[in-house]
Amino acid sequence: MEILYKSTRDSEKRVTASLAILQGLSEDGGLYLPTAVPSLDKSFAELSGMNYREIAYEVMKLFFTDFTEEELRYCIDKAYDSKFDTEEIAPIKKVDGTYYLELFHGSTIAFKDMALSILPYLMTTSARKNNITNEIVILTATSGDTGKAALAGFASVPGTRIVVFYPKGGVSFIQERQMITQKGDNTLVVGIRGNFDDAQSQVKAIFGDDEFKAELDKAGFQLSSANSINIGRLIPQVVYYVYSYATLLAKGEISDGEMINVTVPTGNFGNILAAFIAKKMGTPIDKLICASNENKVLYDFFKTGLYDKNRDFILTNSPSMDILISSNLERLIYLIAGEDSEVNKSLMEDLKNKGSYTITDSMKANLDSFVGGFATEDETVGEIARLYKEDGYVIDTHTAVASYVYNEYRKSTGDDKKTVIASTASPYKFINSVMKAVAPDEAGEEFALVDKLSSISGVKIPNAVEDIKNADILHNMVVDIDEMKNTVRDFLK
Repeated sequence: MEILYKSTRDSEKRVTASLAILQGLSEDGGLYLPTAVPSLDKSFAELSGMNYREIAYEVMKLFFTDFTEEELRYCIDKAYDSKFDTEEIAPIKKVDGTYYLELFHGSTIAFKDMALSILPYLMTTSARKNNITNEIVILTATSGDTGKAALAGFASVPGTRIVVFYPKGGVSFIQERQMITQKGDNTLVVGIRGNFDDAQSQVKAIFGDDEFKAELDKAGFQLSSANSINIGRLIPQVVYYVYSYATLLAKGEISDGEMINVTVPTGNFGNILAAFIAKKMGTPIDKLICASNENKVLYDFFKTGLYDKNRDFILTNSPSMDILISSNLERLIYLIAGEDSEVNKSLMEDLKNKGSYTITDSMKANLDSFVGGFATEDETVGEIARLYKEDGYVIDTHTAVASYVYNEYRKSTGDDKKTVIASTASPYKFINSVMKAVAPDEAGEEFALVDKLSSISGVKIPNAVEDIKNADILHNMVVDIDEMKNTVRDFLK
């Protein structure tokens, strides 16, 4: 069955998967979704005998139907190669009766590697398929992890350039150092004076600037996105959850057809939306537990049906979740509105103009798969300390938010279904907060703390951290929000 893609703001338009990947964002400002969510055509008994690459193919072939088998397998094999430090790609660790899906074994030690490793190959293949001769300019905002993973993926890729904006002072030391030491003549990293939402909103505005896009086209460039608003980012994330179920079945941890729960630390909503899509494909997932930090706009939304970004923006120890405008939630809003693009468009206009919107009771009823929860700063640190003390297992701050929220959910509901927690980053990426939890008496600069964490935990220091210890700083530009478009223009000359 051929799958085409439609905009959440105009259901009548249809494009192929490769065009949706190239464009990133629909011309009307909407996000692309498949015209139908396909069902898995292999049983979990069959999938349980496959490795990560094989399962990735079985999932992606159903969505990217204008790719040949040869093209798609090429993209997958290039993405999931020796850059991952484990043959499994995404190991599952059973700790305290819960399953932690470790998505941070790639070259930038965060879950974004899993989807951003494949995006450059999907994009360059899409360009060839559509006879695109313009140079592709990847324009993205990051709350910390997307930026480095995108830079690593696109650096020195012929026919592409990449510009990453991040909130100066709003990411961890390791996150920033990973970005500003990035090599590659086609890369630019820029700090902004503002927060992630400011950066993301301005990037969307640039995508919606027809005059600027015409100017770029005349100069031989076209914009695309590496954020999870790009369907080429979102669909590879669906693989995580199909793979998790198949792996638990293969290990004898669950029986075929047994329902499980999934908990995801959530900021821009792409990762948990991917779990929802996996559920719609036929993966036996019951509850999708959406874990927020103190920027708990999603928790409030699931509780009340009101999405309201009009609140203080809080800098937390889980900075990749410091987001008040969760872009991928628009895709869920469209789905629960019965795929009514006019309803969705009206709500997004309310968000733009008033900073809030309220869904109807019938739409709220369609959210019965989702549960919201949040963790404070102290609860996050306490959860890292608890797991380390009880099991010797060290997790990062984002995973700790999810772990704490899940345990609170289990205690309050009595729901003891086996649960997969998306472990989204290495503890080394947020070294100050992690060391505050596992060894509060230790002090020192960040790289010294890295060595101490390795010593007390026995967890090997990732190559990604070793590589940046003595790396030269190559990007030191910081601009105001209203300077972002001209910064792109200047970079492209």
